[in-house]
Amino acid sequence: MMSYEELANILRVSTMTMRRDCDELSRVGSIIKVLGGVRKTKCEFSVHEKATDERIAATALAKRAIAREALSLIKRPLAIFLDGSTTCLAFAKLLDVEHKNLTIVTHSAQICLAMRSGRNNIICAGGEFEPRSLCFVGPQTESFVQSIFVDIAFVSATGVITTEGTFESGPTIFRLKQLAVKQAAEVVLLADYTKFGRRALSKVLDISQINYVITDAQASHAEVAILRRTGVDVKLAEH
Repeated sequence: MMSYEELANILRVSTMTMRRDCDELSRVGSIIKVLGGVRKTKCEFSVHEKATDERIAATALAKRAIAREALSLIKRPLAIFLDGSTTCLAFAKLLDVEHKNLTIVTHSAQICLAMRSGRNNIICAGGEFEPRSLCFVGPQTESFVQSIFVDIAFVSATGVITTEGTFESGPTIFRLKQLAVKQAAEVVLLADYTKFGRRALSKVLDISQINYVITDAQASHAEVAILRRTGVDVKLAEH
């Protein structure tokens, strides 16, 4: 349990503002209000990562809208990292049509194939191939990612808790994302509304490591407000 005063001090807002946000979070089921404060609800917990085909089908419209909004961050030829998420795959397909002369670093075999037009320079971080995610993982992949520097890292997540950070189900993936983020000048989290309020097996990033969050308009207003108060630039994509 945490009191309203403790939360207000952490987020540097007034107690009244914190109470209003907690009312909204309670309404959508993210927390439970108790006497003098709040406690965590039993949030959805993910242990196993779904297969890629299942993830592509889930919230496809929201992912495409988020990908379209993410294009606004590409202002010039850049070096960027794309993780193996299906949201980044949707983004990669748009990048290959809308931009050229980008340097794309990824560990996703699907993203490499999606960007095969030759308009951009694609660098694949090879290693052990994981059939379920269609990505390369393991020590060789991690070593390569540690050796490069990018302007922006675009990553997604299995779950996002706005007061804690991002989470992943796959232990082979979370270490790679941590390394990629350390090598990036800016970090962008691409996450549709279903990812919020979910915790998974491994904590990956702190909210303080993220510069931008791009989500869709169905995201909880209270969750968005908390992110913005911590200094994150949140962009809402319309379907």
